[in-house]
Amino acid sequence: MFFKKVPSISTKELENKLVEKPQIIDVREPHEFKAGHISGAKNVPLGKVANHVTKGTTYVVYQSGMRSKRATKQLLAKGQDVVNVRGGMSSWAGSVRGGKL
Repeated sequence: MFFKKVPSISTKELENKLVEKPQIIDVREPHEFKAGHISGAKNVPLGKVANHVTKGTTYVVYQSGMRSKRATKQLLAKGQDVVNVRGGMSSWAGSVRGGKL
């Protein structure tokens, strides 16, 4: 099915999940990441995410749209524990590093 749902959490749920120290992946391009990102996030653009697999790691993927959903599907296909953040950076109210959003 083309529109298969991916496991998702809200930005508020992400704030609570941060105590578990998941690997947060920002799938935007480097210039977007530099403009501001969630503290502790790693920049792995969508085109490279399929090669970014570490067994036993819990991933949280965000962007703000279809890229994060595609990345989540790619990591799920590789058997990874991963969730997508609904709303991504446009909904994030927590700590931000880099430029201003």
